[in-house]
Amino acid sequence: MPPAPRDEMISVVMPVHNALPHLDAAVRSILDQTHREFEFVILDDASTDGSAERLKEWAARDDRIRLHLGKTNIGPAASSNFVVREAKGVLNARMDADDISHPDRLRRQLEILRGHPDAGLVGSLCEVIDERGRKVRGPDAWRLRHSGWFAPFPHGSIMYRRELFDHAGGYREQCVYWEDLDLFLRMASLTKLLTIPEPLYQHRHSHGSTRLDARKVERIERATDLMYRCVEALESGKDYEEVLAQDRAEGGRVDPRVFRARGSIVLWAGHRPTVLKRLVQRGRLGPDLRSLVAIG
Repeated sequence: MPPAPRDEMISVVMPVHNALPHLDAAVRSILDQTHREFEFVILDDASTDGSAERLKEWAARDDRIRLHLGKTNIGPAASSNFVVREAKGVLNARMDADDISHPDRLRRQLEILRGHPDAGLVGSLCEVIDERGRKVRGPDAWRLRHSGWFAPFPHGSIMYRRELFDHAGGYREQCVYWEDLDLFLRMASLTKLLTIPEPLYQHRHSHGSTRLDARKVERIERATDLMYRCVEALESGKDYEEVLAQDRAEGGRVDPRVFRARGSIVLWAGHRPTVLKRLVQRGRLGPDLRSLVAIG
């Protein structure tokens, strides 16, 4: 494959926070790409598990890595904005620090964006792996036929034009823990988003997921509840900016689907979900289908 022209320079961007023991596999999957011309912009967001030290070792071995070390943890949305802000490429490829990219991922995505100048982003279907790297779920091809507001591709699988990211406004702190979906929705209002119908990415469900952090459980529940309320606004034909502006009391009950989503992550990580007590305590339960499905 001929070298990419300067106007197609790729930056792979990856925020990291306490990503061991899966960090090495994630970094290696990018450095071993068949398309080799890119910079790899990494922020260690004040990890406490040795991730920063491991990343220093990788950066010393491969000069494509541009490593930034954060002294204080700034969280998912801010760290995602940071790595994009530091990137020099006109195309950005997202990578999550506990996932694995197929060796041909970057080449395939570059090829798609070259051939579709009217599209601003391309993601791919994925396989789900557990903490041991075992495949526990294949690609959900049905998502390509299902019309809905949720993206058929995982956050870490995307490549997009930097100008689209800037035009859309980047990740928003208001939407932390679903900042990726919020960004996709705003991007989709501006241009086409494409999906490669093959699994060029392995998305890991692990007990260390940001969305399972026990220290932030109430904040995560409120954020996920906000996401579902915003999607409901979209389904009724409304903009969800007004929903974002509302200040809901922190102690309020949340959508039962919040616990279904959290339980699913635990289940696919190979553990037994233990969310029933929390669902009863915090769920906005009623005689409706979503409550029954969440309890089931």
